[in-house]
Formats: sequence, structure tokens, C-alpha cells
Amino acid sequence: MFDSDFDREGRGKLNRRLFLTSAAAAIGGLTLWQWKMPLLLGAESAGEKDLPKEVTVVLFDDSGKKLKKVQIPRVVKTLDEWRKQLPSGVFDITRRADTEMAYTGKYWNLHEKGIYRCICCDNALFDSMTKFDSGTGWPSFWAPIADQNVTEKRDGSLGMIRTEVLCTECDAHLGHVFDDGPQPTGLRYCMNSASLRFVKKA
Repeated sequence: MFDSDFDREGRGKLNRRLFLTSAAAAIGGLTLWQWKMPLLLGAESAGEKDLPKEVTVVLFDDSGKKLKKVQIPRVVKTLDEWRKQLPSGVFDITRRADTEMAYTGKYWNLHEKGIYRCICCDNALFDSMTKFDSGTGWPSFWAPIADQNVTEKRDGSLGMIRTEVLCTECDAHLGHVFDDGPQPTGLRYCMNSASLRFVKKA
């Protein structure tokens, strides 16, 4: 009798303690997120000032034919302007470096011939000739259409070091590049479908 009373009382205290600990953790996490978000936005704005006003890219027509190398103004918009231009999921991926879930993007299993352009600024990024099935559930390429059209940046998020891939023209987040791809480069440009716009070759 005393044991069962003790168990009920002990479990009640344990359940209350677990509830209070969980609630405190949730409130603490929310507070930290709200505190960090303005800092992240401030850092993003500060980073904009350090980026060049002009960039060099290679122009391609929709058939994938190389036209010429040009120096053009970098596309710069406020987050509000991007938010108005892009659907919410695309905005989160291209402007906030989010990642779509594997096997959910519209291009991971696309095998048609064409080129992939930036969804934000239309810069040519990849050719279907370099696309391969990586088995990861994201569209993967062993090379960009032109080295100048993408920019690589060290990414230390998620507790690991990776190489982020961005559009040179508008700084949109595209995905990451890894060194486990096929020859001739040995690279795997693992991209988000949401960052791309496919143009089928006529």
C-alpha cells in the first residue's frame, strides 16, 4: 500500500518535473531564436555591403549555346522585395539557405535535355549534359555550366564544414558541392530544385 502510494506520488512529481523542464526548454529555444533572428538579419545586411557591385558571368541561350562572358551589375534586392517575387518555400531556400526534403523537388528525377537557370535572376547554372543520378533525391551535376556563374562559400552550419553553392549574379542559395561525384570532375553539385528553373532544349 505504501509502495503504490509512493509510486503514484513519485510519478506525479516526475511528470510535473518533466513538463516544467520541457516548457522551460521550449521557451528558452523560442527566446534564443527571437534574439538571434535580428542578429542574423543584421549580419546578412552587413554582408551585402561587402559584395561586389558588378560580377562576371557567362551568358548562354536557352539551347545551352555559350554566347559571351560579360560583366554585369549584381542583382541586389531587399528581403521584402525577394519575398514579394518568390513563393514562400522558394524564398526560404534561395534567400534563407533552407533545404527541400529529398525526393520532393520537381527536378531530382528529370532526364530531359536542357539547361537549368536561377529561379531568382535567370542566370544559367547547369546543363543537363552534366546531370547524373546521385541516389540522394536532389538534382545533382558534376559541373556548373560555367565556373563564373556559381560562387562557392564555406558553410559551417549544422555543426559540419561544407561548401555552399550560390548564384554569382544574385547570391541565391542553390545547394552544396561535395567531392564524391563521378568523373571527370569527381564533384557532386547537390542542388535544390526550388532554386532552379528548367528550360527544355527545343
